[in-house]
Amino acid sequence: MRVARHILAIAVALGLAAATAAADPVAAPSFWDPNLHLERPDLSALRAIRFLTDDDYPPLNFALADGSLVGFNVEIARAICEELHIGCTIQARRWDTLIDSLETGKGDAVIASITASAATRARIDFTQPYYQTPARFVVRADSQLADTSPTALEGKSVGVLAGSAHQSYLATFFPAAIAKPYANFAALHDALRDSKVDAIFADGLSLAIWLSGEDSAACCAFKGGPFTESRYFGEGVGIAVRKEDVDLRRAMDWALARLAAKGTYAEIYLKYFPVGFY
Repeated sequence: MRVARHILAIAVALGLAAATAAADPVAAPSFWDPNLHLERPDLSALRAIRFLTDDDYPPLNFALADGSLVGFNVEIARAICEELHIGCTIQARRWDTLIDSLETGKGDAVIASITASAATRARIDFTQPYYQTPARFVVRADSQLADTSPTALEGKSVGVLAGSAHQSYLATFFPAAIAKPYANFAALHDALRDSKVDAIFADGLSLAIWLSGEDSAACCAFKGGPFTESRYFGEGVGIAVRKEDVDLRRAMDWALARLAAKGTYAEIYLKYFPVGFY
C-alpha cells in the first residue's frame, strides 16, 4: 500500500538544504484546477483534526533525534489545519496499524503516503491526490542519449527493479529496449553509476531522493518523462479518512486547493524535493 517503501531512513533534514543550492530550478506540480471553486464545509463541531502517520519514511514523514515529527506529509497536515483555522495533532504509529487505527477512531485522518487503490478504497476514503509518484528515466550525466523515446532507447540497456510495474511498462511501451532487472534499488543505482546500463527506469520519488543525496555523487540526472499511467503507477496519494467523514474529506480538499492557490503547497514541495520528481 505504501508508495516506494524502499526509501532508506537517511539524514534527509540535513541533505535537502545542501541539494537545493546545487539543483536546477524545480517547478512544483499542481493537482488542482484553479478555476474550480470548492466550498468549505462546516466543521464547527470538530475541535481538532487528529492526524496519524508513521515516523520512518523520510522525507515524507520521519522523526528527528528529539522525537519531533517532520517531513513533507507532516507539513502538509499542519498547513491544512492552519488553513481551516482548526487545532491539529499528529501522532506517529506503526505503518501496519494505521488503517486499523483510523477505522477504530484513534485518529481522524491518515497522512502517510497510503495509495488510493481498490483494496484501500474498500475500507476507507481519500481526498483528491496531493502527489503522485510517476515513473522516470535516469541517465548518467555524460550520457549521449538525445531523449528517452522508444526509438532512442532501441537496443539500449535499461535497469529496472525485477518484477516491478516499471519492468512491465518498459516491456509494453519500449519493447526494443533491453531490460536489465535488479533485485533492489542499491543494485539498480550501482548499475547506472558504474555504467553497466545506459539508463534506469523506476519510481520518480525515490530516484529524486537518490539524486539529491551524497550516494549518487552527482553522477546522474533525470531524462524525459514523467510517466503517470495509473494502470501501472497508481492513482496518486491522498489523505485517508473514514468513509462516513464526508465533510472532513471535503474540507481537506478545500484546504489543499487553497494551499496550492496561495503557493504554500509549492513552498513545502520545494523544501523537501529540491530535485523534483515530475
